[in-house]
Amino acid sequence: MLQFIQMPTPEVRAYQRGGPDAYGRVPERQASDGAGAPCRHCLKNIPKGAGMLVLAHCPFPKKQPYAETGPIFLCADECAAHDDFSHLPDVLGTSPTYLIKGYSEDHRIVYGTGAIVEKSGVVTAAQDILAHDRVAYVHARSARNNCYLLRIEGALPPS
Repeated sequence: MLQFIQMPTPEVRAYQRGGPDAYGRVPERQASDGAGAPCRHCLKNIPKGAGMLVLAHCPFPKKQPYAETGPIFLCADECAAHDDFSHLPDVLGTSPTYLIKGYSEDHRIVYGTGAIVEKSGVVTAAQDILAHDRVAYVHARSARNNCYLLRIEGALPPS
């Protein structure tokens, strides 16, 4: 069974309290325009007019050549962490396509696993990628902008 995993709450709370982002800057505060502003913590789209943070994020434990850093959005106010790990979260239902790719235990891209998939194919594609021996987890990203959305873990059910 797949698990759709949000950013850790302590990291999100630090950003919401003005802590520095991956570039050492205070997150920018903006109002959501309601179109395509997915929070990486509650895994829902931030409603139009609601406060949001824009910041640089690196979803890897340490810097190395494959540790991509890029812009993300978070709810400006504290939001509840996504906790329904086994169901496709809202943020994977609003775009027509997503970029997904596998990473190894040492947090390196496993070449040949990256694909842009239709939203209806995210689950199957993630399961296929996770079936590779070297893949430890998958990232789901924006297909248009390459922004990190969430982490997918799990394995194929026994056959």
